[in-house]
Amino acid sequence: MSKSTEIASLGEFGLIDRLTKGLGRRNASTLHGAGDDAAVIDLGDRVMLLTTDMLTEGIDFDLSYFPLKHLGYKSVVRGVNDILAMNGKPEQLVVSLGVSAKISVEALDTLYEGMETAAKELGVDIVGGDTTASMNGLVINISAVGFARKEDVVYRAGAHEHDLICITSNLGAAYMGLHLLEREKRVLKDIDNPEPKFEGYEYLLERYLKPRARVNVLDALREEGIRPTAMIDLSDGLASDLRQLCRSSQCGARIYLERIPIARQTSELAEEMHIDPVIAALNGGEDHELLFTVPLDKQEAVMRLGLVDVIGHITKEESGVILVTPDGEGIALKAQAFDR
Repeated sequence: MSKSTEIASLGEFGLIDRLTKGLGRRNASTLHGAGDDAAVIDLGDRVMLLTTDMLTEGIDFDLSYFPLKHLGYKSVVRGVNDILAMNGKPEQLVVSLGVSAKISVEALDTLYEGMETAAKELGVDIVGGDTTASMNGLVINISAVGFARKEDVVYRAGAHEHDLICITSNLGAAYMGLHLLEREKRVLKDIDNPEPKFEGYEYLLERYLKPRARVNVLDALREEGIRPTAMIDLSDGLASDLRQLCRSSQCGARIYLERIPIARQTSELAEEMHIDPVIAALNGGEDHELLFTVPLDKQEAVMRLGLVDVIGHITKEESGVILVTPDGEGIALKAQAFDR
């Protein structure tokens, strides 16, 4: 009898690698498959970008504090972000739901209202989907389709030595927003008419419950004639996603602790809850920002935009992925064992 391997021993990306390494490619139109934020399908003068994203109740969200309208909005943003991370234009979405008996029709109306709000803001169409019964709560699967010119597609594998490493906003806020919601749920568990204490931390709640797709940043880069050399959706945490980008690009990286943007509310709540805000920024996940690289000679143009933070640069692969502290110490970045 062969020994069983626990999924946690591989990690999320290790599991994906194992499951996809033996998959064949039988169509010339398949330009790029697993290993990026979206698959790339040849359409002649342009490509179609195809991706899917699943959210499961009890793992990715808790309906006791996650408003259904916000959940619908966030699910669309998650799907769209994978297309944006390939430097594409998202256009269509297909929504599939696993629905348990506890979910009412009116609740699903509210969920779809949030989806349509996000879709309208982002200029995409919800064009169909599927529903099925679920024994274990609500399951949402978003499949997103986008398009781009072949020469405009950005992969994870394009970073070069000396490229600048950029992110589109501060990190760790969504992670602390989740911790705030979980704390108030515990504190108010057996209290009638509970009144959660969110005052002063509204920004953190918004970053977790209603993340924003950074379409404006990509538009600004295009207007400046800047094409990222590599890009990835920041969903699993900076440490994990930067390592993924470096692995695909066969390079190393040095990022600087003092350059990682952390919002004031993130630091304040982290201190209150005895959490290191740097750990929240590096490993928290759920930020749904874009992590990308640009050539060194684009530094002035990128800084002029005022929309991104430059946090480091790409190095040789043998140098590893390093976090540099203010005193100059280099710490090797390690990803979490398994991402939620």
